[in-house]
Amino acid sequence: MNRQQLFDLICQKKSFLCVGLDSDIKKIPSHLLDSDDPVFEFNKQIIEATIDFAVAYKPNLAFYESRGIKGVESLAKTVNLLKSYGNQVFTIADAKRGDIGNTSAQYAKAVFDEAVSGFSFDAVTVAPYMGEDSVKPFLDFPGKWAIILALTSNKGADDFQLIEGTDSSRLFERVLYVSQKWGNADNIMYVVGATRAEMLAEVRKIVPDHFLLVPGVGSQGGSLREVASYGMNNKCGILVNASRSIIFASSDNDFAIKSRIEAQNMQQEMELLLMEKGLI
Repeated sequence: MNRQQLFDLICQKKSFLCVGLDSDIKKIPSHLLDSDDPVFEFNKQIIEATIDFAVAYKPNLAFYESRGIKGVESLAKTVNLLKSYGNQVFTIADAKRGDIGNTSAQYAKAVFDEAVSGFSFDAVTVAPYMGEDSVKPFLDFPGKWAIILALTSNKGADDFQLIEGTDSSRLFERVLYVSQKWGNADNIMYVVGATRAEMLAEVRKIVPDHFLLVPGVGSQGGSLREVASYGMNNKCGILVNASRSIIFASSDNDFAIKSRIEAQNMQQEMELLLMEKGLI
């Protein structure tokens, strides 16, 4: 899915919501544990309940890979279900990959090359610490995206991301400046945490046209209105991810209904923000 198609989808659904499928088998409703594939059954009901309000879904691969073959099978079935919705869904592999070039090339095949791995995500999260050769293999797939970690919302982010270099630029700013030489706004996005909403304005000065994937709204307490105020551009330019606040809105039999309510509430706020920006 290219940038214009993603923007068209946002306008169509009046939403820039990404639902994170951090589907921890220890947290899914207990009544699902008797099914043949509890995690997939959970994902299926979440997706079917929220598809009207979400433009993107982001399985966190750690929750699947940690379960070995069974987890990978759950992931494969989840991705196939998402693919059945065609251009109504943008899919993100939350994998945070990044290694020397030949290894990154294999990671890229794993998430993008359907003929090789069976997976064909639209995008993958990538750690840029090892530099250009660790990211470029993900940019060799036409129509696919690398979502580069820039300024994250976790507690330990300050350990490195805000360190100033000899030119007084902070590490996250250098990531933004340098990585633009590797690709462009049509194949690179950036992760910027919602808990740092005011810093989105600084990010936007460096990457005005790129899409930003913004986690941290919902359970982590980030403000959707602040994110939109600082982060939106004339193509919307943001995908706001919510995981726990949607998928674990309830642990009972009504979990899918509650997830739909949470997703719809976010979509309605997003619709208002898009209207205020004049994008719909």
